[in-house]
Order: sequence, then C-alpha cells, then structure tokens
Amino acid sequence: MNHPNEHPEIAEHEWFDDAFRVEETRWKTFRSFAKDGKELVTSLHRQSCIDATRFYLKGCQEGWVATTTYEGTVGGKL
Repeated sequence: MNHPNEHPEIAEHEWFDDAFRVEETRWKTFRSFAKDGKELVTSLHRQSCIDATRFYLKGCQEGWVATTTYEGTVGGKL
C-alpha cells in the first residue's frame, strides 16, 4: 500500500508490516532494512530474514536492551 506523499524510493520496495524491507545481496544472502535505511538482520534465507526481523522489532518495541555484543574472534589460546 503506497501513500500519496511517500518518497519514490520507499514506494518501489515491498514493505513488511509497513516497517521493513528485505533485499537479496549479490552473495545470495538476505538483509532487512528499516525505513530509515538502518540494516537490521542478515540471513541465508528470505523467510528466515523476515521472521528474525519481526522477532527483533518486537523485542525493540517491548524494550529489550541490547547489552551483549558478539564478535567473530575467539579469545584465549588455542
């Protein structure tokens, strides 16, 4: 559903729950974006990206605080 005063770039995407869009990358993964352009979730499958983004946004609405950050490195000696 497009609104008459909606920016053309916003109107050209399929919006889920009128809150986010999902696009496929050149590496065949899927990323979701909020209307302000903020990247939300990356996933291997389109439906997983949609489901995870809905879960994430619900958490944000309910006041979940992101206190943990995850890094791709392993600490300590191996």
